[in-house]
Amino acid sequence: MKKTGILNREIASVLARLGHTDTVIIADCGLPIPEETPCIDLSITLGTPGFVTVLKEIAADMAIEEITFAKEIKTVNSTLHVHLTKDYSEIPINYLSHEELKGKVKDAKAVIRTGEATPYANAILQAGVIF
Repeated sequence: MKKTGILNREIASVLARLGHTDTVIIADCGLPIPEETPCIDLSITLGTPGFVTVLKEIAADMAIEEITFAKEIKTVNSTLHVHLTKDYSEIPINYLSHEELKGKVKDAKAVIRTGEATPYANAILQAGVIF
């Protein structure tokens, strides 16, 4: 049995298979996910687990080259936006419209669905390299 890091076998497997520029999406409970996109559903109840908690653990275990958020997060969920830009200031951040972000879901290696219930709490994580 693993001692540290991501214990969820599906998440650990996805992260281990990522190559440079592959993407994983951390999503709130409302993001539409196409049937063909693998979804690791962690949601238990509304708000649990939260987006920030899941993102923090994934970021600790993944080489992230850049993060993309919906540009709407800046105004509609500014508290979360400020928190994220502070906590991930060392990673380049990009923005797309929410509609454009939803269009990228089909290209992700997986979506990790949280129980988050605040608007625009979604992030596309692009894999970097560890060398």
